[in-house]
Order: sequence, then C-alpha cells, then structure tokens
Amino acid sequence: MSGSIRLHLPAALHEGAEVAGSPGQAHYLGTVMRRAAGAELRLFNARDGEWLAHIAALGRDRVRFAVARQLRPPEPEPDLWLAFALLKRDATDLVVQKATELGAAELRPVFTARSNTARMNADRMASIATEAAEQCERLSVPPVAAPATLVALLDGWPPERPLFAAIERAAAPPLRPAAGPAGLLVGPEGGFAPVELDELARRPFVKRASLGPRVLRAETAAIVGLALLQAPGGG
Repeated sequence: MSGSIRLHLPAALHEGAEVAGSPGQAHYLGTVMRRAAGAELRLFNARDGEWLAHIAALGRDRVRFAVARQLRPPEPEPDLWLAFALLKRDATDLVVQKATELGAAELRPVFTARSNTARMNADRMASIATEAAEQCERLSVPPVAAPATLVALLDGWPPERPLFAAIERAAAPPLRPAAGPAGLLVGPEGGFAPVELDELARRPFVKRASLGPRVLRAETAAIVGLALLQAPGGG
C-alpha cells in the first residue's frame, strides 16, 4: 500500500460510497499513471481520514471511485500558520510545497516593500499544496489565502495567536517549539523595510525570533522556522 496512488477528495468518504473525482484526476489516472477501472488507490481528506478505494469508472475527463474501507481515521495536526513574503515563482512554489510537507495548517502570502513579485497564481498554489499533501501522506491540504499587504495581514491576525517574525541581523531570542497555535512570518530577500519593522514592533502578538547565526534565503527560512516550531519538546 505504501506505493499506491493517494488522491485528496473533499467529498464525503464512507464505506460503500461512490464518489466522483475531478477532470484533472481522471487525466492523471488514465493518461499519466495508465490506470484503468478496478485499480486500487487511496482517497483522503481531513474530515473523513484515509480510505481504500478502487476506480469504478474512468473516462477522458471523468472518474468515479468506489470507497471500500477506512485505513486511517482523522487525526489532529499542528496548528501552525505560515505567513511569507511572495518571492519569485520557483521560490514561492518551494515554500508552498515544503510548508505543506512540514504540516503548516494555513499559508498566507504577503506583499511587502521588497517582494519580488506583484501577483500570485492562486490555482497553481492550491495545486502545489494538494500534490504535496498527497505525496507526504498528511490528511489535510492547507488553504492558501489570497495575498495581502503586511498591514492587512497584521490587522486581521488573531491576537491570541503568537506570530513569530524571523528577523535577520537583529538581537532576538532563538525560535523555540510552539506549545499551541502559532504563526511564523518570513520576509522577502533583503528583509523587511524599516517602516515594516516599525509596524511589527507595534503589534503585541508579534514576537521577534532568530533562526540562527546565518543569513538564510527566504525560502530556507520558512522551512527552518516551521521545523523549529515543531521540534521535539514542543506542544
């Protein structure tokens, strides 16, 4: 079973159900993976867990699955949000992929003064997060929020959720494992602008944190920060 295909499916999964997949999943199964009706696979979502199923019918742009039995029940996952400055396309893709693999519960792209891009392809980001969840065997797919300015992000941030801001070249305590819900904020290449640092300092829920003695690329900082927040000994 470890090498079988896993697909995320939001539809209700239960024993005996027959559910429809997407046209993209039909193309992937029939054209890319060369599967046919009767082939086994795994379906999952955060609400229902993971289920053994088989392809009941497969056409060029449609597929239906017959759900057999539950393999894994729903399970708790880390409640960590990642807010990150949008980077060039490949770097942003990497952040979304690795943050999903590391268990981030929500991804919040941010426009900053030194962001390398002024737009984001939402469908592409959602697809990358879904594929990463399918590969890494987590049960949920983190939503990717619409990009927001840093001020808008901070204005809408739940004040009871600490937001650890990775600030390079600043005297700050090292990032420690989170004991509960938390967030990580990673800036762009070149760091936050002075006015943005002032804005962060005004918010009591923002906690400056260090990721170590080296200056990391933005995508590396996101990966390291999420790993540190979940290190053994955390919540």
